Amino acid sequence: MLRFKIERLFIGCLIFLLSACAVVQVEPDMHYSRAAMLHLYELDHWSFEGRLALTGQNDSWSANISWEHSPESERIRLSGPMGQGAVVISLTGNVVTIDRGGDDVQSSTQPEEFINQQLGMFVPVHSLRYWVVGLPEPSNSYTDIGVGFNQSGWLSEYKQMQLVNNDGAMPHKMTVMNNQVKLKLIIDRWVLNDTKTN
Repeated sequence: MLRFKIERLFIGCLIFLLSACAVVQVEPDMHYSRAAMLHLYELDHWSFEGRLALTGQNDSWSANISWEHSPESERIRLSGPMGQGAVVISLTGNVVTIDRGGDDVQSSTQPEEFINQQLGMFVPVHSLRYWVVGLPEPSNSYTDIGVGFNQSGWLSEYKQMQLVNNDGAMPHKMTVMNNQVKLKLIIDRWVLNDTKTN
């Protein structure tokens, strides 16, 4: 009886580990290709979970990040270990809301300036919603550099790609930087064209 329970536990753990491995299928020989990702401009809904490190001239911090995108809005949740100190940034049109929990909710009609003030460094959120999926913002010119592109004074480099279901390659490790700010992002899990929101 005990042996049967141990075998079931072992098989259960093995299934769990195999399913966890399937979440991020990193391909060492898979390289970034902007041309191969152009179809993602048509992607209406996506979300990801990962880890973020942000370094400025006078400050640096890291957080867990989850980002949900729809045609109408962006919802970005930043949190520390075990979900501590969670901050939710919601962007709808030109209105941004930052919710730090409890009654600490603030809004502004100047999204990037307000986020800059709250984070202590400038992060181009409007462009970043394209850059995180591996694409230049369509309204601005850019320069290809092979492993990414330069746009609006920012360099986006895609260090490692991952397979996501049958949708092809998506960023796994990437860096976005200018001469004042460096953002490193590791994306552990992508969900594409899922309309479910929390």
